[in-house]
Amino acid sequence: EKRGQPRRFSGYEILNQVQDLEGICLTKCPKAKVKISNDERGDNWKKKSIFFDLPYWKTLLLRHNLDVMHIEKNVCDNVLGTIMDLKGKTKDTMKARLDLEEMKLKLELHPNREGGKLIMPRAKYTLLRDGKHKFCQFLKRMKVPDGFSSNVSHCVNVDEHNTSGLKSHDCHVLLQHLIPLGIRGLLPKDVYDPLVELSLYFKRLCSKSLKAEELDEIRAKFPSTLCKLEMIFPHAFFDVMVHLPVHLADEAMIGGPVQFRWMYPIERYLHDLKSYVRNRTHPEASIAEGYIASECMTLCSRYLNGIQTKFNRVDRNYDGNDLSEFLEFSQVGRFLGSNDNVRRLSPKELEQAHIYVMKNSEEVQPFFEEFRQLCEND
Repeated sequence: EKRGQPRRFSGYEILNQVQDLEGICLTKCPKAKVKISNDERGDNWKKKSIFFDLPYWKTLLLRHNLDVMHIEKNVCDNVLGTIMDLKGKTKDTMKARLDLEEMKLKLELHPNREGGKLIMPRAKYTLLRDGKHKFCQFLKRMKVPDGFSSNVSHCVNVDEHNTSGLKSHDCHVLLQHLIPLGIRGLLPKDVYDPLVELSLYFKRLCSKSLKAEELDEIRAKFPSTLCKLEMIFPHAFFDVMVHLPVHLADEAMIGGPVQFRWMYPIERYLHDLKSYVRNRTHPEASIAEGYIASECMTLCSRYLNGIQTKFNRVDRNYDGNDLSEFLEFSQVGRFLGSNDNVRRLSPKELEQAHIYVMKNSEEVQPFFEEFRQLCEND
C-alpha cells in the first residue's frame, strides 16, 4: 500500500528480460513442465510471448489493448451486485468479512458470533429494503430516448429486488448514467461520491472526442477514487477488473478514443456470423456459405428497383413524407409505445418546448446571431 507507482518498461527492456525464456511452453504435463523461480529472476515472466517474433512488437507503445466494454460490464456487475446485495453477484460475502477480521480491518464489518452462528452486520454501502425497492422502481419506470439503450425495465424484478439478463451495453448505460441517478439520496454521501466519480471517469473516457488535458486530469484523479472505494468496500470487491481502469487513460492517450478499440462492433459482427449457422456439425462451413450469400444479395440489391432493400429501407421511426423545408417540421411525428399515458402539454410546457426547438434549429441560428450583434453594438 505504501509503495509508489511501478515503473513502465519499454518493449526493449521486456524483451531483454524474457530473452532466456525462448522456447519454453506452459503446460500441465509433469514431464514437459519447466520450473521457473520468479524470486531468483526478480520478475514475473513465465515464458516469452510469441508476439516478440514480430519485428515491430518491441517498438509498439500499445502492445495490448484493454477492452473498455468488458471492463465496464464487470465493474458495473461488482457495483450493482454489492450495493443491491444480489445473491451470487455481491462481493460482500461471509468469506470477505472473515478476511477483514483476520486482517483486523474495518472493525464495523466483522461478523458477529451469536449462538455458534456468524451474522454479518449490515454495511453502509448496502441499500436498505426500501432503498432497493425505490432503485428498482426507478429502473422499471425509466424512459430514455429511442436508440439510447435497450429496455432496461425488462431486466428488473421489483418484487424480488433483483436484476438479471443485463447485456454489456445495458451495463454501459447503467454505470455512466442510471446508477448515479438511481442511488442519489439512498446511500451515505461518503459512499455515493466515490461511485459518482467512478461513473464520471468512464463517462469522460468514453467521450467521442478526447483532450490530452482531460485525460491527464482523470488519470491523476482515478487512483484517489480507488482509494476512497477501498476505504468503504471489502477487499474482495477489488478484483483485477476494478484495477484495470487505472490504465485506460494511458491507453487512450496512445490509441485515441475508445470507440475505435472496444469490442461492441466485433461482438455485433460475431452475432451476425453466428446467425448464419444452420448445420451445427459444420459451423465454419455454414458461416462461409452464409457470408457469401449475404454478399451476393447485397450486390444484387443495388440493381433492384421497386422493392425494399437494405439501401432504400426507411428508418424505423419514419413518420411519412416531407411536409416542410425546415428539418424540425418535415414530419408529422407520433408517440412511441402505448397511448395509455398520453396527455396534452400545459401552456408553460408548450412554451418551453417551443423555445427549445427554436434554440436548437439551424434555420433560426442566423437570426440569433444577428440579434447578438445588435445587442453588442448597442
